Amino acid sequence: MMTKKPQTAFKPLNIVVHTVSDTRTDDNDTSGTALIERLLAAGHYLAEKKITRDDVFHIRAVVSNWIYRDDVDVVLITGGTGFTVRDNTPQAVAPLLMRIVDGFGELFRQISYQEIGTSTVQSRALAGISNGTLVVCMPGSPNACKTAWDRILKDQLDASHRPCNFVEHLLNNKKAL
Repeated sequence: MMTKKPQTAFKPLNIVVHTVSDTRTDDNDTSGTALIERLLAAGHYLAEKKITRDDVFHIRAVVSNWIYRDDVDVVLITGGTGFTVRDNTPQAVAPLLMRIVDGFGELFRQISYQEIGTSTVQSRALAGISNGTLVVCMPGSPNACKTAWDRILKDQLDASHRPCNFVEHLLNNKKAL
């Protein structure tokens, strides 16, 4: 006989938003703004927001600092996931990840196919976990950020979502470290 997991209450997470761009500012960062609006509406906390230029070592330094901190549960990165010479987010972040969440990129591209067709193959969206911190890399368009949050992240960052979610992994791993 299968036992049913007890219902878990929502647990707000400390989330940072990192926009990777050579052109965005606080005044025109529509992707970062879309993520912030959604995470706050869901009941999470915005721990910090930062915009950095699309440079491997700038990105890596910022993300490394957040992974190291005990007060950051999730890092949401928007931008730099395409194929231009200035798109450096995946190669900056991937070496920092201890466990890759393969399903995030796969599912994001599957959902995006319904919205943008075969152009979705040009997204190098990825996610992983390090030091009890979930790191998610999304394309820099506001629509891509909305898709990632609304169709994947909102549920996976909600402790009450069944049959599973990332919250228990994040909070329990932080305590174990």
